[in-house]
Amino acid sequence: MARGGGFPGMMGGGNLQQLARQAQKLQENMQKIQEELEQREFEAQAGGGVVSARVNGKKELLGISIKPEAVDVDDLEMLEDLIMAAVNEAIKTAEDTTQREMSKVTGGMNVPGLF
Repeated sequence: MARGGGFPGMMGGGNLQQLARQAQKLQENMQKIQEELEQREFEAQAGGGVVSARVNGKKELLGISIKPEAVDVDDLEMLEDLIMAAVNEAIKTAEDTTQREMSKVTGGMNVPGLF
């Protein structure tokens, strides 16, 4: 048994407590940033701006805007493709921003399951 308590080969109790406080602070910072990002809106466009989509940080679709010139009843497939492209790009922007902001807090550590 190690003297002074603790486990053999482990840091002293004070260092472990400091590490726990740092981990808690990191978790609090990440929670705050996650909440802020969930409230943000991200917009992307397709077809030179004729279709735009807005999503929030939760990746929920908030709105779609379609300019009249994008509507061709003889080619609805193109409009559908533009809508999908705009929505997917808006979601990707939200994901990339979340990843970048969380990376700032974690110092670039990739911690699985955090975001």
